[in-house]
Amino acid sequence: MFKQYLLVTKPGIIFGNLVSVIGGFFLASKGSLDLPLFLATSLGVSLVIASGCAINNVIDRDIDCLMERTRHRVLVQGLISPAVTLLYATGLGLAGLVLLYLGANPLAALLALLGFVVYVGLYSLWLKRTSVYGTLVGSLSGAAPPVIGYCAVTGRFDAAAGMLLLIFSLWQMPHSYAIAIFRFKDYQRAAIPVLPVKHGIHAAKHHILRYTLAFALAALMLTLGGYAGYRYGVVAAIVGAIWVAMALGGFRTRDDSAWAKQLFIFSILAITTLSVMMSIDFATPDPAQFLTLLD
Repeated sequence: MFKQYLLVTKPGIIFGNLVSVIGGFFLASKGSLDLPLFLATSLGVSLVIASGCAINNVIDRDIDCLMERTRHRVLVQGLISPAVTLLYATGLGLAGLVLLYLGANPLAALLALLGFVVYVGLYSLWLKRTSVYGTLVGSLSGAAPPVIGYCAVTGRFDAAAGMLLLIFSLWQMPHSYAIAIFRFKDYQRAAIPVLPVKHGIHAAKHHILRYTLAFALAALMLTLGGYAGYRYGVVAAIVGAIWVAMALGGFRTRDDSAWAKQLFIFSILAITTLSVMMSIDFATPDPAQFLTLLD
């Protein structure tokens, strides 16, 4: 049963988000490690994400049984009841919020709560099934973890926190559209109105190109703003250029599914690389330097 309770929290998603939490945390801490704060932040965010994922499994169990990649999930198989899962998820979420509030700061807890509400309330319960804009709204919750990691250290939402929110929100869009393309039949069967299903794969390719371009530019803002070093900037430029080139390749491919899968895999590599680089190549912003760049 331990395995079932673990799987219902989607550990892969927790781990992926934990990497971005660490990126935001060390970008703010600039090389120093407050171990109790780090552990409280990492565990607190993980618990809140686990709670949201478990509740999402309860909400989506009727459509999960229609999709190839989700039809073996714990609730679809009836291995845990929805009522028990909701109770379990509530405990996880409350524990995570309390840990962030007491172990980090109230702002970190508030951001985690807002991310949870957006993911469970706005996205899972409403927009995922009713609007093509569900992906856009859901991207805000997906961008919350690195911002929480950053604000856990600083205790404030500043320009760098805003940049992290923008970078990770923009990253979510082509990442999610790529999944919807190579899992097109799943989404179509479940009648989920993602952009590729609603407006076609060709339209989705145009959106992917725009978002990868925007991401490539946004990723450089940490260096231009003086929050990350030039090594991060160089890596961000290379990663962004490759991702844009791959997006352009979508207009020439004869196999949309294979192309989308490659784009998806690279998206994970891209955001992991940037998270690592911002962790090790941090900087202290110089307002005068930033103003000079704007002139």
